[in-house]
Amino acid sequence: MSKAFSFAGARVGYLLAHPSVVDAMMLVRLPYHLSTLTQGAALVALDFKDELLSGVAVLRAERDRVASSLRELGLTVLPTQANFLLFSGFQTSSPQLWQEMLDRGILIRDVGLSGYLRTTIGTGAENDKFLHALRECLAKEKS
Repeated sequence: MSKAFSFAGARVGYLLAHPSVVDAMMLVRLPYHLSTLTQGAALVALDFKDELLSGVAVLRAERDRVASSLRELGLTVLPTQANFLLFSGFQTSSPQLWQEMLDRGILIRDVGLSGYLRTTIGTGAENDKFLHALRECLAKEKS
């Protein structure tokens, strides 16, 4: 629910399972519960599930567009179903490219895998800014 409903900060999910599975999960669940406010917000979100889930198709299309653009730049993009892309194939070190992107106002993640960086899929405009900055950085590598 958290990602698909744009509700990631709430850390809300749900489980549909056989009662024996639910019983087993209850043995290992975290010792704290969701606040009443968070539970109420989740219930309201469920009332608008069609509207909220329509964004999933938009996100997938945007993710595919950005992945395709990265490949056109000669980069390797690992397969994903998530709302982020892990990519490699640039010549500079991950920390150096991360810093160059940050210097251009673009915050991506260096996840500690040598030669890889991660970008989260945003709006079309945000992704265009990311791709523009990345093109500048890659062009600088070649000069």
